[in-house]
Amino acid sequence: MPSLARCVALLLLVLPWLGAPAHAEGGFIRDIQVKGNLRVEKATIESYLTVRRGDPFDPQELDRSLKNLFATGLFEDVQLERRGDTLVVRVVENPVINRVAFEGNRRISDDELAAEVSLAPRTVFSRARVQSAVERILELYRRSGRYAAKVEPKIIRLEQNRVDLVFEIDEGPLTRVCGITFIGNESFSDSTLRGVIETRETAWYRFFSSTDTYDPDRVELDKERLRRFYRARGYAEFQVISATAQLTPDGKCFYLTFSLEEGPQYRFGKVDLQSTVKDLSVEDLRRLVTTQEGEIYNADEIENTVQAITEELGKLGFAFARVEPVERLDRERLVADLSYAIEEGPRVYVERIEIKGNVRTLDRVIRREFRLAEGDPFNAALLRRSIQRVRNLGFFEKVEASTRQGSAPDRVIVELEVSERSTGELSFGAGFSTADGPLADIRVSERNLLGRGQAVRANLTISGRRQEIDFSFTEPYFLGRELSAGFDVFRRRSDFQTEASFDENRTGGRIRFGYALGEYLRHRVRYTLRDIEVDDVDSDASPFIQQDEGSHVTSAIGHTLVYDRRDTRFLPSEGYFIRFDQELAGLGGDTRYIRHEIRADYYYPFTPEVVLNLGASGGFIYGLGKDVPITERFFLGGSSFRGFRVAGLGPRDANTDDALGGNLYYVGTAEMRFPLGLPKELRIFGRAFVDAGTLTEIDVSGPSLVDSGNLRLSVGIGVSWLSPLGPLSIDLAQAVMKDDEDETEAFRINFGTRF
Repeated sequence: MPSLARCVALLLLVLPWLGAPAHAEGGFIRDIQVKGNLRVEKATIESYLTVRRGDPFDPQELDRSLKNLFATGLFEDVQLERRGDTLVVRVVENPVINRVAFEGNRRISDDELAAEVSLAPRTVFSRARVQSAVERILELYRRSGRYAAKVEPKIIRLEQNRVDLVFEIDEGPLTRVCGITFIGNESFSDSTLRGVIETRETAWYRFFSSTDTYDPDRVELDKERLRRFYRARGYAEFQVISATAQLTPDGKCFYLTFSLEEGPQYRFGKVDLQSTVKDLSVEDLRRLVTTQEGEIYNADEIENTVQAITEELGKLGFAFARVEPVERLDRERLVADLSYAIEEGPRVYVERIEIKGNVRTLDRVIRREFRLAEGDPFNAALLRRSIQRVRNLGFFEKVEASTRQGSAPDRVIVELEVSERSTGELSFGAGFSTADGPLADIRVSERNLLGRGQAVRANLTISGRRQEIDFSFTEPYFLGRELSAGFDVFRRRSDFQTEASFDENRTGGRIRFGYALGEYLRHRVRYTLRDIEVDDVDSDASPFIQQDEGSHVTSAIGHTLVYDRRDTRFLPSEGYFIRFDQELAGLGGDTRYIRHEIRADYYYPFTPEVVLNLGASGGFIYGLGKDVPITERFFLGGSSFRGFRVAGLGPRDANTDDALGGNLYYVGTAEMRFPLGLPKELRIFGRAFVDAGTLTEIDVSGPSLVDSGNLRLSVGIGVSWLSPLGPLSIDLAQAVMKDDEDETEAFRINFGTRF
């Protein structure tokens, strides 16, 4: 019976909250009282309630009101209580943050952390917001490779309901990648594939690199690099099934596992070119197709062909034509039939080009590199080329482009986002070379002066045999056109006592202009005025040198044609390069000659690491009514002809052994670059080379002059290290074919550093 009485009493207590009829006595809210609020106004609190005076005591609405008040983040606790016909709202306000501090952080600054969290002084404290801030800080450390980082928030309560918030941070060690394995690779070894991806296994010598820290974005890039690597070698069906990263319990190491499905290797079958574009003849485009029947399938060549055809279509006026490669894989014969389908694409125009992220660099410096302009037909190939040209400026860490719908279906907005890098340099250098001995230099340069894209450089070099000071300035878009203009002034003193018993002083300046004749062909013209003095001539020097003692002025105009199709300018792996140079002296001054020089290099990769370089160069200078002075002649040896000392071959005075230089030279080089089995990121590689050529012909004559014009030949090996402190190269060479008077050099070293 007592139990029954308690149940009846409980039922009577909760009945008003369970939806009692509105007409029942006491079923309506007659008043609302707010208690416990200090900063938040009563009216503000009531505005978050979903019930008002006169409304029934509806449990669902009261529950919704309770959630609304908690969702504001203003309150630590909220209670709703019914007292007769009065609704009592009791609140405990969250404190106000007085100060936010970070302790234990060394790798990431307070400003960076403060910008990442959403808490600041005079904002309302809540535990949910603090927990969110902790997660954001941890994510910031994870992005920097510290997955073992720990963050503990400390709350210091103050008077007037204020708190100090302190984040105690244990940054922990960098979380390294301790192992990388591949599953499913049969055609290429693990070590080869580790060289393809950017992520590296941790090692003691990687103190200058961050590629051995785990980065999920880098792993995604590695998957794409693997895909491109396999598809460029015939594996058209290659897939990365998964890339998993397992973190050790101590948070110090990740172990990466890439699961691959290689598939068979394909060759190109029938290669066709088809078009549905009116008035377009595909026969004129076949020369651009580089994928040939019978060759190993190569996705890179397919992409290159698509880009070449697209660019050519734009030049022919078919701005809206698009090229789509259609592949048909024959799994029985392991051939890939390929058809380049040229179709009329949708007519889309560039409505606007928006550039973001450039703080220093002026918009026009970036826009002038675009091959697209506002109002032009949109062309994806020209957009890719524009991105490449902006990257080639060297002003930005990141260059990314995207497109979005414009104001109409046939309009597109191009967005280019850049992230600027430092373009100024104040550097001090030191090094050693066999030719110059110890050397030191000071350089001040700025490649993007005042954000205008202008380049300025001042340099001072002092070595055992050379002292030089020079200054140069370049405006890449002179008069608002794609015309570079600049000038150089220089003063140089060189010691040639060892080779030819004299010293040389050069003082002068140069004005130069350059412009593009095509995407890969560039022409430069220049005017040079220099005073060259031959002094400190030894009394026992050759009479051919003594007759040139004193100074002479050279006033010369020249031009240079450069055609560059290398994949990169520094350490290229494929492509070719041709440079032709001419100079005419005699427009004033007392020196008269015409000089011709040409150089060509071809690079062929047998594998990504084994590259053959075939090079040839030659030059001829002809005196116009006057003998060519020794300071204008060619000299060979040292780095220009390994196995021979600087000026170690060519015309020579037999009595004094002084090198006299020559008017004609030619050199051919074959060099193979190959890995040494060391980790790729050390950037140490070996070289084997053969140099052949000669230096001959001279205006002067006499019984002591020796000039056979014989072919010289040298062979050798070398090691190069692209160290973080500067390039180091060591060569061991043997002169196989030489004259008795030649001076050889078996060992040569060059080392330089900038800091």
